[in-house]
Amino acid sequence: MNGDGRRHEPLPDPEWPVLESAVEYETGWFTGGYDLVEQPDGSTKRYYWAELATAVVVVAVQDDQLVLVEQYRPTIRETQLELPAGIVEEGESYTQAAERELREETGFEASSSSLLQDVWCSTGLLRHRRAFVFAEGLRPVGAELDDNEFLSVRTVPVEDAVDVARASPTNDATVEGVLLAREDGVL
Repeated sequence: MNGDGRRHEPLPDPEWPVLESAVEYETGWFTGGYDLVEQPDGSTKRYYWAELATAVVVVAVQDDQLVLVEQYRPTIRETQLELPAGIVEEGESYTQAAERELREETGFEASSSSLLQDVWCSTGLLRHRRAFVFAEGLRPVGAELDDNEFLSVRTVPVEDAVDVARASPTNDATVEGVLLAREDGVL
């Protein structure tokens, strides 16, 4: 796993001139800094950002059951029931990353997967792209958890997926993934 905390695709060219771009903080998981930007009225302002690696969220269904993982999230000090997710490694497509993450976290291999949507997240602060992938035709092959993954696989009936995703505590990626899949008619 690359896990270098950076996107693997370049940012688009800026519409407003960037006079300076500075990295102020770097870890293995994210980079933080600012861009000094010339605004349309000629004034300048520092726009602070945190850059996270591109990620993928997997909406996986087997036999009318939605596959979820339950794990404790130290950052918010709560256990979450959520969709499997992880970082897109350099050179991977969203669907390849989704299939790998699904296999690693849940022990299921998908016979097919398709991109539902990719989005920029929390654009007032983050440089973080997230893709949502639908996976089906699952067969058990055994999980391969990373050193920092302590999770349990859970399933819920597809007809309960929206209610389960919206039940507190929840997170944006789980709610968004379930709602996108439902809207696209695959859930």
